[in-house]
Amino acid sequence: MANTSLSSGAIYSSRVLIRCYSSRMLVRCSSSERGGQQRSNAAVRVNGAAHRATLQVGAALETSINETLAELSAPLLAPAPATDGRERSRQNIPTEKQAEDPFRQAQIVEGGVRYQQTVVVRSYEVGPDRTATLETILNLLQETALNHVWMSGLLGDGFGATHGMIKSNLIWVVSRMHVQVDHYPLWGDVLEIDTWVGSSGKNGMRRDWLIRGRGSGNIYVRATSTWVMMNKNTRRLSKMPEEVRGEISPWFIDRHAIREEATEKIIKLDSNAKHVDSDLKPKRSDLDMNQHVNNVKYVRWMLETIPDQFLQHHQLSSIILEYRKECGSSDVVQSICQPDEDSVSPSENVSMVRGPSLLPEVINGHHSLAGALQQWPTKYTHLLQLKAGDVHEEIVRGRTTWKKKL
Repeated sequence: MANTSLSSGAIYSSRVLIRCYSSRMLVRCSSSERGGQQRSNAAVRVNGAAHRATLQVGAALETSINETLAELSAPLLAPAPATDGRERSRQNIPTEKQAEDPFRQAQIVEGGVRYQQTVVVRSYEVGPDRTATLETILNLLQETALNHVWMSGLLGDGFGATHGMIKSNLIWVVSRMHVQVDHYPLWGDVLEIDTWVGSSGKNGMRRDWLIRGRGSGNIYVRATSTWVMMNKNTRRLSKMPEEVRGEISPWFIDRHAIREEATEKIIKLDSNAKHVDSDLKPKRSDLDMNQHVNNVKYVRWMLETIPDQFLQHHQLSSIILEYRKECGSSDVVQSICQPDEDSVSPSENVSMVRGPSLLPEVINGHHSLAGALQQWPTKYTHLLQLKAGDVHEEIVRGRTTWKKKL
């Protein structure tokens, strides 16, 4: 996406790489230089990568803009729709392993198997408190996982599928994810994200992540996930073909970002739970390249059931997700949430809560709270399910743990 701004008679142009959850098209825009014009060059960093931008002033500005637009080379624009009914495909996917990617500020390290990428937290990725949202964190995990496959040289034209998976008409689906957030990055923080893969049983793959502050080295986020294969047409889980096993097994690392001694069982809720949000409908923007609702969107639906008063004073520190079924564009979803009353800790989890009618009152010149101290549970169980008449099918179960905001 080209970003051109005018200030004091100058033109600024940059090259920006669109992340996977935004778009799949890369457009370059560079300013031209004309002989005899007054100009100066300055290094500009875009998504962490250095580029040269030309500053042009005076009467040459309009000509420069026209030339800049003319320099958008055709091969870098989105290809025209195919006229023979075939699906468009990307032409610039690496077919061999890449050691580094300057556009993504990424590299393959540790003997050529672990992926490492530098990113900056952007203004539209943070919430009202200027910290990255959980949805932003999950999107970055997804982005770096796909970029890892990209740099490996194994990526077909699917959503993270290898060449062998494309031949067998298979796609990846996540079956379980566990994310621990120690600290939420701030707007403008520079992060270093590491991700790697390992085996998970006979037919699964595990993927782990670590997110650190690039300058401090402090760990912000740890995450682990389990992935299985699904047939794209039948929508049924599939065994791992030997060809695919041969592709991915050389990349396996026996290391865990989160050491889970015992998998916590998440109970199934029903509609009698304390918090219920019904009639949720996917939007077109919620769908991913596999034509089903992206798993990150599920988390948004889950957290919508958490009371606003609780969210004012608490932030999520851990989330466990168990995926059961995919969700399509025409489905109607119900989000159910039940607090764990046994998780109330009076010494650490007491919040001052003010309802609409519980605002401070002035009595004899002194302020007093009409409300009272309220104890909040710090653990919640979640369920997303499809609503189809009297039939309810599970989409995903979840378990969240919360802590007080600093």
